[in-house]
Amino acid sequence: MERRRDLLIEALHRLQDGVGHLAARHLKALAEEFRIPEAEVYEVASFYHHFDIVKEGEAPPAPLTIRVCDGVACMLAGAERLTSALREGVDPAAIRVLSAPCIGRCAGAPAAHVGTRAVEHATPERLIEVARAGDVVEPIPREAIGLQAYRAQGGYRLLDECLSGTRDVEDIVATLSDSGLRGLGGAGFPAGRKWSIVRAQPGPRLMTVNGDEGEPGTFKDRFHLERDPHRFLEGALVAAWAVEAERLFIYLRDEYAGVRALLEREVAALKAAGLDQHAPIELRRGAGAYICGEESAMLESIEGKRGLPRHRPPYIAQVGLFGRPTLNHNVETLLWVRDVVEKGPAWFAGLGRRGHAGLRSFSVSGRVREPGVKLAPAGITCRELIDEFCGGMAEGHTLAAYLPGGASGGILPARMADLPLDFGVLEPHKAFVGSHAVVVLSDRDDVRAVALNLVRFFRHESCGQCTPCRSGTQKLEALLDAGRWDLHLLGDLEQVLRDASICGLGQAAANPVASVLNFFPEGRR
Repeated sequence: MERRRDLLIEALHRLQDGVGHLAARHLKALAEEFRIPEAEVYEVASFYHHFDIVKEGEAPPAPLTIRVCDGVACMLAGAERLTSALREGVDPAAIRVLSAPCIGRCAGAPAAHVGTRAVEHATPERLIEVARAGDVVEPIPREAIGLQAYRAQGGYRLLDECLSGTRDVEDIVATLSDSGLRGLGGAGFPAGRKWSIVRAQPGPRLMTVNGDEGEPGTFKDRFHLERDPHRFLEGALVAAWAVEAERLFIYLRDEYAGVRALLEREVAALKAAGLDQHAPIELRRGAGAYICGEESAMLESIEGKRGLPRHRPPYIAQVGLFGRPTLNHNVETLLWVRDVVEKGPAWFAGLGRRGHAGLRSFSVSGRVREPGVKLAPAGITCRELIDEFCGGMAEGHTLAAYLPGGASGGILPARMADLPLDFGVLEPHKAFVGSHAVVVLSDRDDVRAVALNLVRFFRHESCGQCTPCRSGTQKLEALLDAGRWDLHLLGDLEQVLRDASICGLGQAAANPVASVLNFFPEGRR
């Protein structure tokens, strides 16, 4: 591989994959190859959870690692018991058992990775069986529509029309704006407006795609990529054409090994067909850092650095990747581009309910009969989502609360389950729909335990750059873990985190606690 500075993380992955760890000699060799200080290599490698640094004199980790998800959906399904039983049943010299943040398999909770292979509805016996069989590599999803089949269905006709001059950029931007299509990674910024802002910046420009969906409860991007990758890729290439981006970078979370292999295969097919000549595609691999879902932290990671969020302004549309104006989008947003343009803005806008525009991919997990990704109208309520798309509540469970937007979006009580799930609706209640990750809780669940689980996640994933987040999440976890629900102190911590943290992680870290204090008085004791 090339010895470009921005490819340092890719080089670290090659060593980690090949050797199983990173020893001092490996870091030294990389420093020499990339002509950068050893300290710089170490600070990058040590930032990401999926790199195992072994210091001199230390033993390397066991040959195989099983990571048991401890995300909120898996917690509800007994992940802690699973981890304990697994550790008792394996030889630690042969198999290392770790607890891991959400791995994007919430519908199959409890879930785990054996090597890179995902196992849903995991049991100790099943995980040990997979490990002993050596079946530890995540396969390429079989149901994915390949390039030939996608083109047979009219795929890339829109891109061809764009590149040939048949389509006008301004018309497409206006179509997106009129449709109400918004960014579906969490912020909900209007897609057409974002394209216009980036187009107005002086070139050269770049484009990035954020496929690092690490928000606990979120797995919609994986679902779509496993089934229809070219619909997303065509949308991305049309967007790159519209803003005249010279290159297109796709950043995918490391937990999705099968999807990564699929995209590598399909992007190679695209290149062979000459479809990305106007904006050559580069795939970049995350390394287990939730903070890299924040757009500026993701850019830092693509540049081969620690994923530390940048101060704003300037915004990445002005000064983004490698200092260039950058268009950044979520996977699902780009998935809709072809249909919106081909079928028209009125078609998409009319798919919602209660005046809300479009469809949404809801990642639903927790106490429902049929969890999974549900393509439902924007503006649907949580109660309707459960009853109409999820087969109702799980047997013996009664709706008590729900997370409308994953770990960051707060926790709302059942009495608020008739509020529309869309941007701008839940904010007055100090909640938001975010990435549309809905985790359903029942009368059998302890909202305090859920809040503690989420706070632990934020503490674990804090990048440590700013003191309010670094120290605030630690203090918050310590208070909750000790059972000290001191309302005054928790309120002070929430305010400091919200007002003084650099990025959305710290600003939202206290949301679960604030929800318990606001809506669940029985949980304050």
